[in-house]
Amino acid sequence: MYSRSILDVLTKWKNKSDRKPLVLRGARQVGKTTAVQLFSQQFDNYIYLNLDLKKDRDIFNESLSIQELFQAILVLKNITLKKGSTLIFIDEIQNSPIAVKMLRYFFEEMKELFVIAAGSLFEIMLERTNISFPVGRVEFFYMYPLTFEEFLNAKNENKLLEIYRTVPLKPFAHSKLLSLFHQYTLIGGMPEIIQKYINNEDITALATTYESLLASYIGDSEKYADTSSMRNILRHCIESIPFESGQRIKFQGFGNSNYRSREVAEALRLIERAMLIYLIYPSTTTQIPIQADLKKSPKLQFIDTGLLNYFVGLQPNFFRYENLHSFYKGIIAEHIVRQELIAQNMYDNKKVLFWVRQQKQSTAEVDMVLQYQNYVIPIEVKAGKAGTLRSLHQFVNHSNHSYAVRLYAGNLEITNSVTPQGKPYKLLNLPYFLAGKIFNYIEMLLHT
Repeated sequence: MYSRSILDVLTKWKNKSDRKPLVLRGARQVGKTTAVQLFSQQFDNYIYLNLDLKKDRDIFNESLSIQELFQAILVLKNITLKKGSTLIFIDEIQNSPIAVKMLRYFFEEMKELFVIAAGSLFEIMLERTNISFPVGRVEFFYMYPLTFEEFLNAKNENKLLEIYRTVPLKPFAHSKLLSLFHQYTLIGGMPEIIQKYINNEDITALATTYESLLASYIGDSEKYADTSSMRNILRHCIESIPFESGQRIKFQGFGNSNYRSREVAEALRLIERAMLIYLIYPSTTTQIPIQADLKKSPKLQFIDTGLLNYFVGLQPNFFRYENLHSFYKGIIAEHIVRQELIAQNMYDNKKVLFWVRQQKQSTAEVDMVLQYQNYVIPIEVKAGKAGTLRSLHQFVNHSNHSYAVRLYAGNLEITNSVTPQGKPYKLLNLPYFLAGKIFNYIEMLLHT
């Protein structure tokens, strides 16, 4: 087991005086259970409940007080508490609405306990049942596939990791970081995939694991569905998602089907609640707040770029390209950058929107926009310096500031640029392997 960034967030939660029971959200197989097991080493007592198991699930009984429930758990697990702190981890909590309700009483009556719950289908369960969720008595953190920074840590690239975390980046580290980022982009960030790849670095040995992951997601789809018809639509959507990811989509006929817009929209939104995808709608504003325009077509972001590569059949050709943006129409470069940016926020699950012009006939589109302080920063993912920045220039012309970012395979530098309309601005040229540190570099840009 290797360390994850969420452990720092969990430690801060542990040390808070106003701590509440925590629900750890994330898709299946992103490492939630393993992370909590590592975190449990900070406690004197650790109690694990897996509500996929009937014997663990049945202990949650509404007739029990919270104190009686806790004693029943100790008896079930044959645990004698030692003096000190106690962590209770309730895994797959979506399988017991009663367990969800009990989170309130852990908060109100047994604050001395540290309680974490997790469940990949948690939000769907809340929507499908009429339970009263303890709003205000629970907090949420989010987990994602491993980031590039976590990938470096898993590979024990300790010296390189130290350089990666130092702003600005030392130029001599560029080549090795770029090579490792291509490895990371190829296989993705799913923990089981990374562990097997690190063990033997044989990409061909990963096929069964990729297939197993997709099979588990399809199997879960039966738990989302109310009818056999919806099960078929969900299965079709999950199997089609890799081929549609990174592009703007239409719900009508999604994945070369005959399914109607309403059916596909419902299915994709269920899959999104399981955190397997993000429906990324555009924004048309250049100033805060960044708001999504739900009337326009969204882009589809899959949970993991490695899964996308495998199921679309891209992996055999991957290393023929030195520049990610030259590969698969630039979709993979943009997809992995957005995956990195999404994973930076473990306190909420915000989407990283893109930008389009309000005018209907306009084709201008900026890959991503991020809020930093009072600025909306435009971000383009490009092949190199020769790539056109026409859409970026349109954004800058309408913006109330003079900053922009280009992510590419080249070296780190800040250039003074001018739009064709004559507006001067500063352009941060950032190697795309530094996408996970983008806020540090935007801060540098603003003070240059």
